[in-house]
Amino acid sequence: MLNAIHYGSPTDKPSLLIAHGLFGSARNWGVIAKRFSGTRHVTSVDMRNHGESPWSDAHSYPDLADDLAHAISGTSDVLGHSMGGKAAMALALTYPDRVRRLIVADIAPVAYSHTQQPMIDAMRTVDMSKITSRRDADTQLETVVDDPGVRAFLLQSLDVPARRWRLNLDALEAEMPSIIGFPTMSGSFEGPTLFLSGTESDYVTRDHRPDIKSYFPSARFAKIPNAGHWLHADNPRAFEAAIAAFLEA
Repeated sequence: MLNAIHYGSPTDKPSLLIAHGLFGSARNWGVIAKRFSGTRHVTSVDMRNHGESPWSDAHSYPDLADDLAHAISGTSDVLGHSMGGKAAMALALTYPDRVRRLIVADIAPVAYSHTQQPMIDAMRTVDMSKITSRRDADTQLETVVDDPGVRAFLLQSLDVPARRWRLNLDALEAEMPSIIGFPTMSGSFEGPTLFLSGTESDYVTRDHRPDIKSYFPSARFAKIPNAGHWLHADNPRAFEAAIAAFLEA
């Protein structure tokens, strides 16, 4: 069972389930979850091998879809970003009766050529015996990760008192081909689907639309201005507005 953080109380509106991306956590989505919890119940989960959720050697999208299905009671709107977006797509294709409306943030149902292995390698350079604070870890990470924003994101998954990462780095490394890929799946999800992407991101292109439409024939597309792959952090107000309009349509 996935670790989950719940916001708000059930209302007459469908609940919203949020699935984070690779190296993320439920807590990363707290601000956005709280904004939507004023009108509906919102659940943000730690995906397997992340946060406080159980670890497993398996990390395929059918596995992640099963996890999300067990986190839903009845039918829910579902929002997934990056890896979480692929898991949300697999959920909708495998359990279409569990999903009312689907929002996929900056990812397509295709295989990508870039790997996130360098981030795993970077996290492994941190000598846990020498840290007493996140600043200590940040100083070490700085030698291999230039971008302070990326370091801050990774360090959210550092358990300083326990001197450990809240990430199953071994499993994520072994399953990286599955994570950057997407399995061949049967059927389609006919429900309303919104693909959001950042104007500064190249994760979702026009070349991907035939693959998207083959699985999600009702798919609509929208761009979030002044945003890259982490569009929800780069332009949260525009991101929230696009989601709100879609959920209320």
